[in-house]
Amino acid sequence: MMRDSRFPRWFAVAAGVVSFSIAVVWVHAQRPGSRGGASAVSEPYVGIVTSEGAKENLFRIESTGVTTQPIRIAAEKFLAGLTDGQRERTVFPVDDSEWRKWDNRHRTPRQGVGFDEMTEAQRTLAFDMLGESLSAEGLKKTQDIMKLNGTLAELANNFDEYGEWLYWITIMGRPSDTEPWGWQLDGHHVVINYFVLGDQVVMSPVFMGSEPIEAKGGKFKGTIVMQDEQDKGLKLMEMLSDTQRSEAILMNRKDGNNNLAEAYKDNIELDYAGIAGSNLDEAQKKALLNLIDEYVGNMREGHAKVRMSEVKRHLDETYFAWIGGTTDQSVYYYRIHSPVILIEFDHQRRVAPFRTSEPTRDHIHTVVRTPNGNDYGKDILRQHYHRHPH
Repeated sequence: MMRDSRFPRWFAVAAGVVSFSIAVVWVHAQRPGSRGGASAVSEPYVGIVTSEGAKENLFRIESTGVTTQPIRIAAEKFLAGLTDGQRERTVFPVDDSEWRKWDNRHRTPRQGVGFDEMTEAQRTLAFDMLGESLSAEGLKKTQDIMKLNGTLAELANNFDEYGEWLYWITIMGRPSDTEPWGWQLDGHHVVINYFVLGDQVVMSPVFMGSEPIEAKGGKFKGTIVMQDEQDKGLKLMEMLSDTQRSEAILMNRKDGNNNLAEAYKDNIELDYAGIAGSNLDEAQKKALLNLIDEYVGNMREGHAKVRMSEVKRHLDETYFAWIGGTTDQSVYYYRIHSPVILIEFDHQRRVAPFRTSEPTRDHIHTVVRTPNGNDYGKDILRQHYHRHPH
C-alpha cells in the first residue's frame, strides 16, 4: 500500500467535525508505511472507539446454540498433522500479542506454519479447518484471493514476495469446547482472525482484497473476486435520494487510498460519519443489511446469523459514508460503522506490477472490524478471565 501524503487533508475535510482531526493525527502517525507497527502492537489494546469513548456492555458471554465442535476437531487434526517443529512455532497463548501482528503486506517475517512448506496432506488439513470455520463462499473467496496472489507473482515476476502459497497459520490457545482459543490466517490480501469461546465466534479483524481483482491470463485465468462487495455498495448509493446523498457523501473526489482500519490500527478513534440507518427507508435498510451480510456471510451460516442479529439490533445507529464517484466506472470508498461493526471498502492505487498515482478498480482492499473492544474476541476473553481467573 502506498503512502498518501494528502491523507490528513482529505480526512479532515471529509470529517467536518473537530473530533475527526484528533483521529487524523493518530492514524497518520501510525500508518503501516511509517513502520509504526511494532509500537502500535505494544500499546495496551483498547479497540476502535469514537471520541466519546468506548460504549460498554455490547458483548456478553452467552450460548448461541451453534456448535463449534467441527472447528475444534478440524483444528486438532491440523495440529496433529504438523511436525513437532512446525507445531512448536505455530501455537501461541490465547492472549498473546501475536494476534495483533498481522499485516497485509509481505514485509515483516510471518509466524506459524506457511502453506509454502506444507505437504499436500497438511494443506488439506489446513483448508479443512478453514472450511469448517467459513461459509462455502468465504472459503472460495479466500482461496481465490490466494490464487490471484499467484497471478500477481506471474505479472510482477516476483515469486519471493507474491505467490499462491505465501500464507501462514497460527493457532492461539488449545482447541477446546470450553476454553478460549482461535486461529489466524496471515498473508497478502487475506487476513482472518477467528476467536472461539464455547459456541461463540468472533471473526475480526478480517482483511480481504486483491491486486489484480481478475486473472485475465496465466495459471488462474478467469478467477475474479470482490465484485459483489463493489457492486452492492454502489447499488445502495444509487438508491439514496439527493438529500440522502448529501448526508452520505463525504467527498465526491477520490485521489488516493482511504482505508483507516488496516494493520496496526486496533486503537484508532473514529467518529461516525455519513447517513444514519434511522434516515433510510425500509428498502434502503434492506439493501444496507444485504451489503453487510456480504461480509459477515464469509462465516459459517449459523455463526453469520448470530452476527447479523447483533448488527440488526443497532441498525438505526449504523452509518453509511462514501468518498468518490457514483457511476459503474467510478472508483470509490465506503464505510459502514455502528457500535458493533466497522466495514471499509476501498479502490486503491496500483502497487504491482506497476504503480499508479490514482486509485483503480483493479486493486481493492476491504476491512471488517468489531469496534468497542471486541476485535480478536478481546472483550469476550476479558469477561471469561473475570469469571475464571487465570
